[in-house]
Amino acid sequence: MQDGCDIEHDWFTASLTFGLCVGLVVSYLPQHLRIIQTKSSEGLSPLYLLLGTVSAGSAVLNMLTMQSGVLKCCSSLGAARCLEISAGIVQLSIQWVCFTLVFVLYMIYYPQHLKHEGISLPTDSGPVIVKSPTLTPEWRLSIVFSWLAAAHFLLSLFITLIVLVTAVPSPAPGEPLPPLVYSWAKFLGVSAALCASVQYAPQLLHTYRTKLVGALSIPMMCIQTPGGVLMVLSIVLRPGTNWTSWITFAVAAVLQGLLLTMCIFWKIRQNRLGIDDFGVPLGQQPPHEVEVVIPVDSDVLSTPVLAGEVADGSSDERTPLLRSQSKPR
Repeated sequence: MQDGCDIEHDWFTASLTFGLCVGLVVSYLPQHLRIIQTKSSEGLSPLYLLLGTVSAGSAVLNMLTMQSGVLKCCSSLGAARCLEISAGIVQLSIQWVCFTLVFVLYMIYYPQHLKHEGISLPTDSGPVIVKSPTLTPEWRLSIVFSWLAAAHFLLSLFITLIVLVTAVPSPAPGEPLPPLVYSWAKFLGVSAALCASVQYAPQLLHTYRTKLVGALSIPMMCIQTPGGVLMVLSIVLRPGTNWTSWITFAVAAVLQGLLLTMCIFWKIRQNRLGIDDFGVPLGQQPPHEVEVVIPVDSDVLSTPVLAGEVADGSSDERTPLLRSQSKPR
């Protein structure tokens, strides 16, 4: 056995980490299912998702860097012991995957009527939403933020591997990390903590402004808020970690508790006003949405259109509500 690999077996820490890994998956399921079942991610802040993805990704790479020396013991230990000493990395990886999946579902189920600028036109059969080719500011930001999240993780992973491979001396079990490796791990930990400390600010502000729960899952937050305390305890007890590894989750647990409190308050308000989580009166159908391509300078976006209206002002019941327009050549 390599020097420094005589790590004492800790049943409590191993059991706690295993329970948290299962709990992470279970806690994120309500959020995943809510977005899929409602077919809408309205109410989620794209900046909140970006910061959360960056924070979770940095935390994983921080743990990988901090435990790089300990992981070398896997060559002289059995599979079960190797899994035990690397459980912290597995735990944070699950956290990153689950949160990133929320971002992916957000992009997939982003409401179509919020992707393009448009207006509601009165018609004989009710209001009709007509959209233009112009993207809304929030949807443009969502696209940019999704690319930034992917680029950040890939770049950080590449740098982490380069630092670990080229470090002199190489990280060894039971030995202090080389200065370069420790500095990079500290940078990842601090950046993860900073992102986590402001992660919930845009979501708190967004939820406060809309005064609606939206696609946020209250059951998920009810599970995760107290679970954050257990996650901090689990990481603190892992070998080769320091405050930079757990501060992320301590800050996130406090801020998520504030968001949970706000959502419960808005839920009570919605029930009193008779509206659903997206602000639609209970029992009322949303406006009909028409998928048409309208030039940006078209008068349709500024002139109300009534059912049956034609160019010369005459109309009859056979006139289509919206006529297709040929693209300018």
